[in-house]
Amino acid sequence: MGLISETVERFRRTLTAYAGDESLMQAAVSACANVAVADGEVMSEEFETALAGLRANPILEKGYDGLMLEHALYEGLGRARTRAGRAENLVRIAVIADRPEAQRRNVFLIAADVADHEGIGPQEQAALAEIAEALGVDGAGLLARFA
Repeated sequence: MGLISETVERFRRTLTAYAGDESLMQAAVSACANVAVADGEVMSEEFETALAGLRANPILEKGYDGLMLEHALYEGLGRARTRAGRAENLVRIAVIADRPEAQRRNVFLIAADVADHEGIGPQEQAALAEIAEALGVDGAGLLARFA
């Protein structure tokens, strides 16, 4: 029975990858956006790091082209400029809290890469802590493990 369920799950993941996983994409974009605006300014390097991280995810890379990811990131950044928008981004992040740990970990690590452009400052650390809580991951442990 395990082999059949494993095969079905693998098939489902493949279909999701090619069809686009909107929840995963929105979670990743929202996490990147909240971290990028945490210190009050969005650097072009942070934007490029976010796009590179999104494209490096095999599910997102197969399901979305670069323009779609860029557009979604701009929308996430627009939301993140207000408190209500950052809260909405956290809701979008929390949607994947029941997903496999690897997906949640990858979303957090993409956001951590964005935060770590000139070192992770206190505002970015606070944003990462909120993201980790929304995802149900050990953010400090992940930062230490993947330094």
